[in-house]
Amino acid sequence: MLKKAILGEEIKTEEPATVPARPPILCPGCPHRSTFTVLNELKIHAAGDIGCYTLGAVAPLNVIDTTVCMGSSISTLHGMEKAKGKEYIKNWVAVIGDSTFLHTGINSLMNMVYNKATGTVIIVDNSTTGMTGHQDHAATGKTLKGDATYAVDLVELCKAVGVKSINVVNAFDTEKLKAVIKEEVAKDEVSVIISQAPCALLKSNVSHKKCVAVPEKCKKCGMCLKPGCPAITKNADGTISIDDTMCNGCGLCKGRCKFDAIVEKEV
Repeated sequence: MLKKAILGEEIKTEEPATVPARPPILCPGCPHRSTFTVLNELKIHAAGDIGCYTLGAVAPLNVIDTTVCMGSSISTLHGMEKAKGKEYIKNWVAVIGDSTFLHTGINSLMNMVYNKATGTVIIVDNSTTGMTGHQDHAATGKTLKGDATYAVDLVELCKAVGVKSINVVNAFDTEKLKAVIKEEVAKDEVSVIISQAPCALLKSNVSHKKCVAVPEKCKKCGMCLKPGCPAITKNADGTISIDDTMCNGCGLCKGRCKFDAIVEKEV
């Protein structure tokens, strides 16, 4: 294109190959998918941040509405509250990963408390720095070389900057997570929810379960498909199939099925 535009040379090019579209998506078994599925169902908007969880902005999760720079989610929520008022952010949260929170998010949380703001911060804690190579960080208990070291306690850290309402919830316990989010966003104070489950790709997180579809029980409601797990596909007859080479048995789909059409098996 540059040669044609600048030098006037005609360049022969080949037609691009026709390949299936492959949009970016969270991994099968990712705990962030569970957290965003709950936020989506509650119609909660999120000020987002830099990490794997930025994919919460795209379909079918559609939760994250802003991503400015690393560590900006909490300060974005803070700014919205100061500009628009505490009632405006009753259906908003800030979402930030555990690594990003320690890197450059803790200062924004400190400023929220210091400036008497309100708002709910969700730390999506998957025990690693997922997007850039699974480096350990100050809360994992390991140095970058893998040696054992002191692990920062996220709960105690949040307490130290003045946050009084802190909840730690298993990211895959969707009913509890839903109840906690509804309670916290209604408060007139700074609160923190730590949505916690390890990254599906961690070597230490080896699953011995798989989810299996039971077609004869399937009502074709599509509830299991809504979180967008790439291990699940819809068949021509409306039932679903689960790729056992991708599934890690996180159970998100099973928990959404009310008809026992998805079961777990040991592997």
